[in-house]
Amino acid sequence: MPELPEVETVRQGLLQGVLNKTIEDVLIRREGLRYPFPDDLATVAGTTVVDVRRRAKYLLIDLDDGRVLLSHLGMSGRYTLFSADEAAEAPRSLLTTVNGGVPVSAFGGTTGYGGKHDHLEFIFTDGTRAVYTDPRRFGIVDLFSADDEAAQPLLSSLGPEPFDPWSAEDLAQALSGRKTSIKLALLDQKTVVGVGNIYACEALHRTGVSPKRQAMKLVKKNGQPTAALVRLTGCIKTVLKEAIASGGSTLNDFAAVDGAMGYFAHDFQVYGREGQPCMKAGCGGVVRRIVQSNRSTFYCPQCQR
Repeated sequence: MPELPEVETVRQGLLQGVLNKTIEDVLIRREGLRYPFPDDLATVAGTTVVDVRRRAKYLLIDLDDGRVLLSHLGMSGRYTLFSADEAAEAPRSLLTTVNGGVPVSAFGGTTGYGGKHDHLEFIFTDGTRAVYTDPRRFGIVDLFSADDEAAQPLLSSLGPEPFDPWSAEDLAQALSGRKTSIKLALLDQKTVVGVGNIYACEALHRTGVSPKRQAMKLVKKNGQPTAALVRLTGCIKTVLKEAIASGGSTLNDFAAVDGAMGYFAHDFQVYGREGQPCMKAGCGGVVRRIVQSNRSTFYCPQCQR
């Protein structure tokens, strides 16, 4: 699943590609993804994109009529941008059908799957297009008034952003008294948003903290963070920033809006390296894989305590 760095990479690409552009039309090729598409989705035609934001793993596209188009990439979703020339050279978008009449996208050669999973296509007045592809159909699209954003059910219960003024003291407060493991606590979107499985593993390894350690053990009796928790907070921010700079991590389906792969996977220290030597200098341990709450956790039992 795309995590915060991947979603931020997409946000930056969309911001550069669609900001201040007016939507001429939207092609809707199915009834929905994880949930049905909003009934008024087609009414975004005629609106102009005034900003593209991110909240946790959600993309928030601000429109000039005061509405927000929310998009979650789910397990395999991606946006691909096409220039006016690329769009003009493509075959007519409704030329053929599959699966009992579902229109096929013209851009399947680039987006993959013969175009049959290009479920949404935003056509802009300058001829450019943004195509949303999702083979697993686990993404989410919603449309609501900006005035209702704070109460939006998908957003209202989210925790702090790691790049906001978020400190070890804030994390200590969230972990105080929690008997769950620190790894699972970091995956809880009420603790901090967007860290995800990959980056939790990497941050814990850099910190030298076992993913199995009880979360409350990283908080002092007076409620202040331990030295390890201070290090962990810093490592979370550093790992996420490095991943964004590398365009995220491509493991299966993820790609940026221009089709580029994310290269942070080349910098993994533990994730996906079961049975291989720990890369921390002087450690000599071997990376182990365990399962926590149905998620693979990779760590080094030698240097993570």
